[in-house]
Amino acid sequence: MTNRSLFPFLPFLLLAVPILEIGVFILVGGQIGVVNTLLGVLLTAVIGTILLRRQGFALIGQAQQQMNQGKIPGKEMAHGVMLLAAGLLLLTPGFVTDTFGFLLLVPGIRDGIFHFFKSRVTVAGLHSQSFGSSGGTYYESYSYQSRNTSPRPSNDDIIDLDEDQFGEVKDHTVIENGNGPDSPWNKSS
Repeated sequence: MTNRSLFPFLPFLLLAVPILEIGVFILVGGQIGVVNTLLGVLLTAVIGTILLRRQGFALIGQAQQQMNQGKIPGKEMAHGVMLLAAGLLLLTPGFVTDTFGFLLLVPGIRDGIFHFFKSRVTVAGLHSQSFGSSGGTYYESYSYQSRNTSPRPSNDDIIDLDEDQFGEVKDHTVIENGNGPDSPWNKSS
């Protein structure tokens, strides 16, 4: 079985969707009239916007709850991306795009899409530090660069560690205080 990319089909989709939308407009307009067709498109956009807003705020609350527990809200972020796609589809005039937009508003369908892609995507995690009584989670990111400007390090500068010899630093003052003149690291925020 070979892995195939969807990229070659993208130009076809960009052409097929508007043609399909025009065909559906002609069919629906012939059945219910032009004014009713335009009102239907407007109504689906308004209903979709209301549903999108309601689900979006609920999703933000769930993500905040996950972060307060010190967890990464990966599922909530994926659902947020799908809600964004749903919003774009619902605001695009047409019945076909509205159908796909409304389908993305169904949490069960979003869960199915999430689980389908979950095994195919790698997500990098964040490290957090909780502060006891404050109740919040604090995320901080630094990058460290070697002060050594020589193009290749000498063998004395290389430290080779096994997996069991390194881990998360619990006392961050060691890193902060290690930024002195004798430290081999420069800290930048």
